[in-house]
Amino acid sequence: MDGVERRLTTILAADVVGYSRLMGVDEVDTHRALKTHREELFAPTAARYHGRTIKLMGDGVLMEFGSVVEAVQFAVDVQRAVRERNATVPEDRRVVYRIGINLGDIIVDGDDIYGDGVNVAARLEALAEPGGICVRRNVRDEVRDKLDIRFKDLGEVEVKNIARPVRCFAVELDHSDAKVPPSAAGHGSSSDPPDKPSVAVLPFNNMSGDPEQEYFADGISEDVITDLSKVSGLFVIARNSSFAYKDQSPDIRQVCRDLGVRYVLEGSVRKSGRRVRINAQLIDGTTGGHMWAERYDRDLEDIFSVQDDVTREIVQALRLALTPGERSRRDARGKVNPVAYDHFLRARNSVYRFTAEAMQEARAGLEQAVALDPTLAPAYAALALIHCIEYANGWNGAGAGHLAQALALADKALAADRDEPQAYHALALTQMWRRNLDEAARSAEHAIELDPNFAGAYTALGTVLDFAGQHEQAIEMLQRALLLDPKYDPALQFLGRAQFSLQRYDDAEATLKKRLAQTPKSDMTRIFLASIYGHTGRHDEARGLWREIIDINPDFRVGHIRQVLPYRDPAWFEHFLAGLGAAGVPT
Repeated sequence: MDGVERRLTTILAADVVGYSRLMGVDEVDTHRALKTHREELFAPTAARYHGRTIKLMGDGVLMEFGSVVEAVQFAVDVQRAVRERNATVPEDRRVVYRIGINLGDIIVDGDDIYGDGVNVAARLEALAEPGGICVRRNVRDEVRDKLDIRFKDLGEVEVKNIARPVRCFAVELDHSDAKVPPSAAGHGSSSDPPDKPSVAVLPFNNMSGDPEQEYFADGISEDVITDLSKVSGLFVIARNSSFAYKDQSPDIRQVCRDLGVRYVLEGSVRKSGRRVRINAQLIDGTTGGHMWAERYDRDLEDIFSVQDDVTREIVQALRLALTPGERSRRDARGKVNPVAYDHFLRARNSVYRFTAEAMQEARAGLEQAVALDPTLAPAYAALALIHCIEYANGWNGAGAGHLAQALALADKALAADRDEPQAYHALALTQMWRRNLDEAARSAEHAIELDPNFAGAYTALGTVLDFAGQHEQAIEMLQRALLLDPKYDPALQFLGRAQFSLQRYDDAEATLKKRLAQTPKSDMTRIFLASIYGHTGRHDEARGLWREIIDINPDFRVGHIRQVLPYRDPAWFEHFLAGLGAAGVPT
């Protein structure tokens, strides 16, 4: 490495259109207007969206944002505010801006920044229409499912002093509202307009007075999320993103802004023997007001009915209606074996540690759960997933026999409940690793039909499509998964891999670096970055990544990737290996 400080960030460049002409028309008035815009528009709007002004350059400004979404929101707000102010100004005296936004790598030198990331932002600004915003493709991909914004594809553009063409998009300001978060996620285009109430369920507080009961409160929270997500009229944020707020006391309005939702459900759980008490309340994030609150005091065997009651109350509070199919599936749910359910919750909590040892621990608990309650379909599905995870990672001596066991377990889950989305999800992943990609896609689609908010199923479908060579469709599904679960870092890994498949190296690098920031010990993310660096001539960086991989996992083998990943076209591996070979990374 070169010893300088680098980081991935969002860079915004803006300048005034026809500044020299305006100064020639009226120097004093132009200077006054520019100063007013900076003090009354740029500065307060930047503070609201956590932007930092790097430098002022005559009529231009260079800024940095920690969030791509907030950078675009800033740009839209500023351009609209300038347009409103200019409505009463003669056309030949209007101060109008062009804005360019790039997500890229920069070199940091004190308070200043340099590098291609800055250069590209400046080139994008020059490409923008007067009063418009031009962004790089990776910016568009990050925000299009988080903001109600339309983009116009400007294609691949050759820009000065940049080696490769840059894919550019213009923000269509007349058809956007950056203040409105997405609230819809149907099985369709990832840019569908929002049309559903959106909810995030925060981890319920454990009020049992026993830290050992934390898994139980977490399990109840997750089951409520799962139950709500099966309501087709709702948009529900997935567990990984909601649980980022565990052990915090977050501002509800900030949670809503972070996750792109309007409503938050929070509550508490107290377990005592065979009794459980659950308090829950639904809060409107725009006002902070309570929409609904209730307390439930029931026997543990009635826990499913409590979850049903919570869902029904929320549906009523938001003036929604369950479909006939959703009503009938809920009516079919009965009582639960409390001991089996407890084993299930403990085991599921272990899976999230995602280590070889945790998988063994979880398997033992799940086997106890299904022995006590053979009708517990999610437990069979979780067992099938564990076998798939072990196979893909080469853990615990896993081989092809694990996939045969996973298939049998997925079948048992479906035999127990034909309407269990997690069973179809487990079946999809099993079929995928067995290289039955068409069947896997159908199973993932069925899981989505039963649970339209199932981020894991969208991730599975996107991964299957990538392996099948349908990379564009894969990217769309993976972006939908990240809309539902913004903090689910494996989806970032798979998205980066799909972008790599299309040789969109800039996009793939940005995505994989984002994943690495969340999962710093990932050897797989590093190996894909190493191949990208090999293809783009950054051979020293690629070899540096290889050394990091061996430090993290001395048993890492590139050959395992060829053996396990079920790509339909063998040319994918040749392309992957070519990048590593160019950099001198052992293959």
